[in-house]
Amino acid sequence: MNEMLETLGRNAKEAEIVLRNLDTAKKNQVLEAVADSLVADSKALLTANAIDVENGRKNQMPEGLVDRLMLTEARIASMAEGLRQVAALEDPIGEVTGMKKRPNGLLIGQKRVPLGVIGIIYEARPNVTADAFALCFKTGNVVILKGGSDAIHSNTAIVDCIRRTLDENGITKDAIQLISDTSRETAGEFMKMNEYVDVLIPRGGKGLIKAVVNNSTIPVIETGTGNCHIYVDESADLQMAADIVMNAKTQRVGVCNACESLLVHEKVKDAFLPVLAERLRTKNVEMRADEEAKALIPDAVTATEEDWGTEYLDYILSIKVVGSADEAIRHINRYNTGHSEAIITRDYNNAQKFLDEVDAAAVYVNASTRFTDGFEFGFGAEIGISTQKLHARGPMGLLALTSTKYIIYGNGQIRP
Repeated sequence: MNEMLETLGRNAKEAEIVLRNLDTAKKNQVLEAVADSLVADSKALLTANAIDVENGRKNQMPEGLVDRLMLTEARIASMAEGLRQVAALEDPIGEVTGMKKRPNGLLIGQKRVPLGVIGIIYEARPNVTADAFALCFKTGNVVILKGGSDAIHSNTAIVDCIRRTLDENGITKDAIQLISDTSRETAGEFMKMNEYVDVLIPRGGKGLIKAVVNNSTIPVIETGTGNCHIYVDESADLQMAADIVMNAKTQRVGVCNACESLLVHEKVKDAFLPVLAERLRTKNVEMRADEEAKALIPDAVTATEEDWGTEYLDYILSIKVVGSADEAIRHINRYNTGHSEAIITRDYNNAQKFLDEVDAAAVYVNASTRFTDGFEFGFGAEIGISTQKLHARGPMGLLALTSTKYIIYGNGQIRP
């Protein structure tokens, strides 16, 4: 392990002792102060971010990903509001649950505690920097961040702002640390820091997540890609369906909860698809359709088998006609990534079937998949959206960043 990472690891372990013992009032005070600092430093953050955006465009970064990278005054204000919301949430640390008395008189319960040191490897999402700090700090965890080269100026500016505010409030700056070396070699070494890091969370594309899962010696919470589907049932309100598809596909294309694939019941395809296609054209969405859908959308590209399993993160939508809700569910469970799936329907039984049988972290009835987000779920922010089933699933808020330990009260018992 190189000296820089070794130093970060030692600093994190020392900071962990401090954070673990912070009281809730102090944590909330600091979160509010950091929120104020981010807004006050908006000009500096935007200047740093502009360098990343300019470099991204020079490197032919797709516009959907440029949008994900870009900061605005409104987005900085939203980051700050996320910190304030986290401050307002109940602190889970120290909660004692399930205290029971055994026949021998022992009182055995569980107490919620921090995970310890959390490592996060992520791509061009500057807001992740602030979100990760807020959730980790509130739960008494230290965080080490490894962002990508695409957002290095933005991430550095945000971390510098947070560290300065921590210092001003009498808290160790090493509650948050950023690995400034963006090379793959350093990322690979970071994944081996199990001596210092308790859990590693990757946030990014399929390649990044796969690399972390395959190479890390640190326990990993896998946040997955989002090949999200919307199924328009035969009983759907077609105006509602079109509005939801447009929102889920085009509001922000470079995010993991955007719709990538549309399934339409054969009984409503004639009424629905031409109207929807006209609206999608206004956003320059490329449509990749099966034969039945293509017959109604002449300018669509013929979909391939690969399209059904692709997270585009771009103005592209795959479209397939199905004969039943059962067929839609089978298709979704075959090709989805376990992220977010939606049905548009007025049929209660089909809605319940969809909720029961679709295997995903978030399953919607008559709503956009774009709501799968910690802020929208009332968590203030999120550390990621877990598509695995242990130990967390879906948007990960405060509880997902805690563990428990058993606490036992006795009065002299010895085991016979």
